[in-house]
Amino acid sequence: MEFDGIKALVTGGASGIGLAAARLLAERGAAVACLDLNAAPDPFHTVKADVTDDAAVRTAVNEAAQHLGGLDVVVNNAGIGAQGTVEDNDDVEWHRVYDINVVGMVRVSRAALPYLRESSHAAIVNTCSIAATAGLPDRALYSATKGAVLSLTLAMAADHLREGIRVNCVNPGTADTPWIGRLLAKAADPEAERAALEARQPSGRLVSPEEVAAAIAYLAGPLASATTGIDLAVDGGMQGLRLRPRS
Repeated sequence: MEFDGIKALVTGGASGIGLAAARLLAERGAAVACLDLNAAPDPFHTVKADVTDDAAVRTAVNEAAQHLGGLDVVVNNAGIGAQGTVEDNDDVEWHRVYDINVVGMVRVSRAALPYLRESSHAAIVNTCSIAATAGLPDRALYSATKGAVLSLTLAMAADHLREGIRVNCVNPGTADTPWIGRLLAKAADPEAERAALEARQPSGRLVSPEEVAAAIAYLAGPLASATTGIDLAVDGGMQGLRLRPRS
């Protein structure tokens, strides 16, 4: 199988896009561990860590590498959402979301690099967002962190190419994840809010976690060995298409 012999660590792997990615990589032959605050379902080995805690991250990454017998692939998926304009979140929240969404990826990647340098097939895939490349209302803080993830991906790809480590990111549109579910639950009219989120994607529906996982698996896999420093949109056409309204 495509991922036979490959050992992968997926952060935020207990739910949503992370769990979908872990499942798909395992189905294709990878040995997978999940780094999360919560336990991933069987059969995945979970290493628990808060990505804002560098010592905990280093311990968890080392434990995952020992359990798997090395690391070839890291999927940096752990992250949180944020709503509002630049006025709506204070400094504490800006620092908190950046610490998780951006510096969290730095901590995990930094801890994994010694293992990736020993791999004959080393790849890092970062979960970015359409929010990095399109202006979305009430997403100032979230968009800023994802713009940083996009730039970080390019810089890492340049830094580590000659070490044999590919670095790419996937840019989902609005995905049908637990976070979106919680967002909809808070809305005054959840059905109308869901319809609005679906309508802003040309495909007319939300992206599924499994569709994002398929893009992650491509970028992480041996068939993408010439692909590094790219952002792959999985957004129902949101980034590139401008459809006329239905008549």
